[in-house]
Amino acid sequence: MRGSSRGAARASQEAFEAALAASPDGTTLAEDLFAVTGVVEGTASLRRALADPSRENDAKAGLARSLFGGKVGDAALDLVAVVVGQRWAAERDLGDTLESLAVQALLANAEGTGRIDRVEDELFRFERIVAGDPALRDTLSSRNTDTDGKAGLVRSLLDGKTAPETVRLAEQAVRVPRGRRLDRVMEAYLALASRRRDELTALVTVAAPLDEQQQARLRSALEAHYGKAVTLQVVQDPTVMGGIRVQVADEVVDGTVLRRLDEARRHIAGG
Repeated sequence: MRGSSRGAARASQEAFEAALAASPDGTTLAEDLFAVTGVVEGTASLRRALADPSRENDAKAGLARSLFGGKVGDAALDLVAVVVGQRWAAERDLGDTLESLAVQALLANAEGTGRIDRVEDELFRFERIVAGDPALRDTLSSRNTDTDGKAGLVRSLLDGKTAPETVRLAEQAVRVPRGRRLDRVMEAYLALASRRRDELTALVTVAAPLDEQQQARLRSALEAHYGKAVTLQVVQDPTVMGGIRVQVADEVVDGTVLRRLDEARRHIAGG
């Protein structure tokens, strides 16, 4: 986010935390916010009106109240009025924030029931399963596939096997991707889960599995470097041949054999 959107996002987050503290039913708040996100995302003229920086903040908040009053709970309505009443530099930033708050509400519910670690792990595994199955990935990512059908497929894969928050978030990811690839949506949800837990997530790619001792040493080294708790998400990829690739947020340390071979090839070609 840039310019005024950064301040708007901070104010929205503060309002969200206050709403969550006053009404700890994260599931209801999440569903209401997801509903608002879907309407805003699906109506370009409404999105423009609510994000218009030249429009008075009170007028935007009033428009939101007139549209969503009686359709969502009071907690969600008050929060949405605060969010749209901010000054947004871009329409996309408004949509990103509404979606983020909805996801956070569901994650807060998982946190309150002691399931947030499980949810984060299940979302990661679901994303890897989809990434490894081209037919499934194409079906869930296709804009031509009925959204109810995609959501039904997600439920058939996850319902009864994962936490309810996992099912709902995966379903939301295929219903309202907001122009993003499914893997990008899941990455955004996982980043919010890590932030909710006040931990970093390290995506570790290796050719062969790491044993518990190796994982403990790697986690300890990363925690010492970043100064906070780190969760490892380990992915096996035989194509890397050896070594290890670690990604934390946008920072990547790639020590795989494949990378070294690529560097050697470029050196030879350049010489």
